[in-house]
Amino acid sequence: MYRARALLAATLAAVLAGGCSSVATPAPSRAEPVAKRFLAAWAAGRLPEAAALTDAAATAEEGLAAFGAAVGVPPDLAVGGTEALGATATTSYRLSWPVTGVEQAWEYDSSLTLTRDGDHWRVHWDPRLVHPQWRTGDRVEATRELPARAPLLDRTGTPLFRRSATVTVGVEPRRVRNLGTLAASLGRVLAADGVIAAEVRADVGRARPDQFVPVVTLRRGSYEAARPRIHALPGTVFRTGSRILPVDPDFAQPLLGRVGEPTAEVLAEAGPAYRAGDELGTSGLQRALNSTLAGRPAFHLSTVDSTGATVAELASIPAVPGRSVLTTVDPAVQRAAGRALAALPGNAAIVAVRPSTGALLAVAQTRAVPYDIALAGRYPAGSTFKIVTATALLGEGVVTPGATVACPATVSVGGKTFQNSGRFDLGPVPLRTAFARSCNTTFTSLAPMLSADALQRTAAAYGIGTTWTLPVPSFPGSVPDPRDDVERAADAIGQGRVEVSPLALALVAATVVRGRVPAPVLVDGAAAVPGAGTTGVPGGAASTEPGAAPDVPAAALPTVRDLTRAVVTEGTARALRRYAGLAGKTGTAEYGSATPPRAHSWFVGYRGDLAFAVFVADGASSGRPAVPVAGRFLAALG
Repeated sequence: MYRARALLAATLAAVLAGGCSSVATPAPSRAEPVAKRFLAAWAAGRLPEAAALTDAAATAEEGLAAFGAAVGVPPDLAVGGTEALGATATTSYRLSWPVTGVEQAWEYDSSLTLTRDGDHWRVHWDPRLVHPQWRTGDRVEATRELPARAPLLDRTGTPLFRRSATVTVGVEPRRVRNLGTLAASLGRVLAADGVIAAEVRADVGRARPDQFVPVVTLRRGSYEAARPRIHALPGTVFRTGSRILPVDPDFAQPLLGRVGEPTAEVLAEAGPAYRAGDELGTSGLQRALNSTLAGRPAFHLSTVDSTGATVAELASIPAVPGRSVLTTVDPAVQRAAGRALAALPGNAAIVAVRPSTGALLAVAQTRAVPYDIALAGRYPAGSTFKIVTATALLGEGVVTPGATVACPATVSVGGKTFQNSGRFDLGPVPLRTAFARSCNTTFTSLAPMLSADALQRTAAAYGIGTTWTLPVPSFPGSVPDPRDDVERAADAIGQGRVEVSPLALALVAATVVRGRVPAPVLVDGAAAVPGAGTTGVPGGAASTEPGAAPDVPAAALPTVRDLTRAVVTEGTARALRRYAGLAGKTGTAEYGSATPPRAHSWFVGYRGDLAFAVFVADGASSGRPAVPVAGRFLAALG
């Protein structure tokens, strides 16, 4: 837009310097350069300069400014020809107004008249040079309005958000008696709503005395509950309004996101159809789907007379309604996941997926988490990665399904000692038992027998490292090339540099069920495909073709399914054995340098056409393992 104006100004300057005109019948003499200087200054927003070239400078500047303010920006101008006849001349041009906050430009043709006074030419001011229907004495009125935001729906078609009455709690600095006391009171009463006393003190301290400093916007019901404790605090002020809010404040947050006034970053993403003050998605799917849900605004420009009556409609750009979006979130599965996590005080998440379709049925996490760890968290996989390791061992023939393997208390690989949890020693046992009991020493001792890239190739077959083009950020997992046998052994039990997200492990479980990786789906009918590349693939190799990941060795899958079933029937997840058909793998993932090491807790499982991953940060350290959380999830499903 601005580049176009700059080019116009440069073109006009060149014409003036060359003293030539492409259209002049009869010759426009000195009129044409004046017209072009006027138009160039107008297009560049230099209104005093443009007005000075007219025969009514003050009136012209006021008129140009008023029209520009109504539309929002100066016009782009394409200059036509100039015709001179005696003491008058006429220049034609086409105007294109890139209306602020409206995607479609408004275009029409107009012309101006110049008059000669001796040797000087001036533009004759007339509102019609701005628009042919703008009469002297009439004022311009503009309206712009976004259509009602289309709903974001769960998989049953039920809206997940609705417009709700709100009260914004704020502070007016000049009314405050003691800022420290006020901030502490608001922080204490409204802590569950994210209000922090130190931030209130800082925000109010920077504000003007008469400024309204917003603290938090509450649903009307939440405000009424807090009202007795905050309404009489000296300095508090309250504003009523309405906002588009989640029907259930905790349902699938932060995946679904929020709707509100956009930041500069959100506006830049959304594009020219939107402007500050619009109601747009500010996070999650609401933000990612702004262009679909918000629609395009209507714009109307009219002239009105002194009585307020409409004289002429100059422009009418109709609104484009937003389109509703059906997500794959299943309300029953999502609520079951939410209930399973509700009692946990720290960071935890559950992701559930339908193996047959890849539909993400639940993306849940505890309220304490400040960002989306369910899809985008990065954590060591722990023993859940033994699904990948066992598949690689079977696929390369290092072990057979009925093999007997060693499970000593400790084993040394490359000079590093690996041990079982609690240093248990099973001696020689069937592979099924070693897997079910999560024998670290079995898998660390066998890992060096694999080919150099076996774990990376097998992880890729389970979808780990595939960059899915989901509408919101996600982490697909990563399995870097091991630096030596020690790291390969550590990777085999998910304790090297292997990193995963709950999403990545839910897809691993789904792959065991389906036999190949299901492309994850968040929006109905829009299955993700591998994006620009993959991570953790040997040599940095990348694939952009859907389904281009290597297949899981088909011959290994029956055994892997049997091994994961044994985890529930006789192994580390036997507390879940009452759930018929359930299979999975537990995981303890150590991290950091503390002694003893801190550890996260995992459970990945599948049952029928449901696969899921449960993650509890510090769960193994705090005595809140993932297995009971998985049990609460399954119980809530019924």
